Amino acid sequence: MQTETPPALAAKEEQLHDGLRRLDSVLVALSGGADSAYLAWAAHRALGAGALSVTALSPSFSAHDREQVEALVRQQGLGHEFLKTHEMENPRYAANNADRCYYCKDELFTVLDQLASERKFSAVAYGINADDTHDFRPGHRAASEHRVLAPLLDAGLTKAEIRELSRRAGLATWDRPASACLSSRIPYGSAVTPEKLAQVERGEAILREMGFRQFRVRHHGELARIEIAAEEMERALQMGIARQLGQRFREAGFLYVTLDLDGYRQGSLNASLKVL
Repeated sequence: MQTETPPALAAKEEQLHDGLRRLDSVLVALSGGADSAYLAWAAHRALGAGALSVTALSPSFSAHDREQVEALVRQQGLGHEFLKTHEMENPRYAANNADRCYYCKDELFTVLDQLASERKFSAVAYGINADDTHDFRPGHRAASEHRVLAPLLDAGLTKAEIRELSRRAGLATWDRPASACLSSRIPYGSAVTPEKLAQVERGEAILREMGFRQFRVRHHGELARIEIAAEEMERALQMGIARQLGQRFREAGFLYVTLDLDGYRQGSLNASLKVL
C-alpha cells in the first residue's frame, strides 16, 4: 500500500505542476532517463496535447536508449517525435574537449527552437535537476543561452526525489540506471567518431546481455575500461565471467580489456580535467 507523499516532496511536486500549467505549450527534450521521463510525464499531465516530447537521434544515442523511449511513450501515451541532430558534423564537438556537451546541447536546442517556432510552441524544457548543478555541466550554459526552461531544477527536485515521484506515478523509468550519451565514454581530447561510439555501444550491449545493470564502457583506444557497480563487481570478477568478458570484448574490436577496480561512477572521465 502506497503511503502519502511527504509534505516537503508534495510541495515540490505541486510547484512543478503549477509551473507547467502556467505554460501555453511546451516541447520537452526526452532522452529516456529518469529525469526527462518524469518531466515529459508531468508536462503531458499538465498540458495534454500542449506538451510534445522530442528525442534527438544521432550516433551518440544508443539503440537501447531509443527502445526505452519508445516503451515509455507507448505506456504513458505521450505526444512524441524523434528528430535528427547533427552535432557530429561540428569539429568542436568531435574534438571532444571539456566543453563537448555545450556543442551537443547547442545543436539540440537550436533544432528544438526551430521546431517550437514552426509548431507555435511557447517554450522548450529539459530535465536538469538540483543535483546536476554540483557537477561539471557545460550543456547547462547552452540551455541558458537558448532560454530553455528547467522545471525540475526550478522546483528544487533532486534525483532521489524524482525517482520517488516517478515510482509513485507508476513510471517504469523510476529506477532506471543513470544513462548518458555514448560520447561521454570517450576521454577528453580523444576525437569522437561514429566508429568509436558503435564500439562502445556493442560493449555495453554485451554487459546488458550478460545481466549487468549499472555500468560504463570507457573507450581508451585499443583498451576497453569497464566500470561496473560495486554490488555487481563480485560477479564480474568470477574467472568464468571475466574470461567471457575478455573474449566478447575482443570480438567487439578491443585489443585489451580491463575491469576498473574503483567500479562504476558517474563522470569518472572528469577526473582528467584540471579545472571543473
